[in-house]
Amino acid sequence: MTIDNIREILDCEVICGEEHLQSDVHTACGSDMMSDVLAFVKDQAVLLTGLVNLQVIRTAEMMDIICIVFVRAKMPDENIIEFAKEKGIVLLSTNYRMFVACGKLYEKGLGGGERI
Repeated sequence: MTIDNIREILDCEVICGEEHLQSDVHTACGSDMMSDVLAFVKDQAVLLTGLVNLQVIRTAEMMDIICIVFVRAKMPDENIIEFAKEKGIVLLSTNYRMFVACGKLYEKGLGGGERI
């Protein structure tokens, strides 16, 4: 699945990273606890979260997460957007709640990967 497919499925606004929308994503992780995200397998993943701070970008970079979807129409501030751009991470925002967003992606065939 590509990031652009995710954008379409979740009716997302692209915040940054338009140039990477054709990148493939193999797994997804939905969490507001970055410690849980750190227990997630690194594999070209998308992170769905309602947490909007720099730690989300730092965690994504450490875990090779290439796309972050902010749920519940959350929008990062300019510092977070600039940091994501520096790291080459796509940022999207959807109006869906996390449970529904994860379910929609799972329904379209995006799996959750494995735990470390």
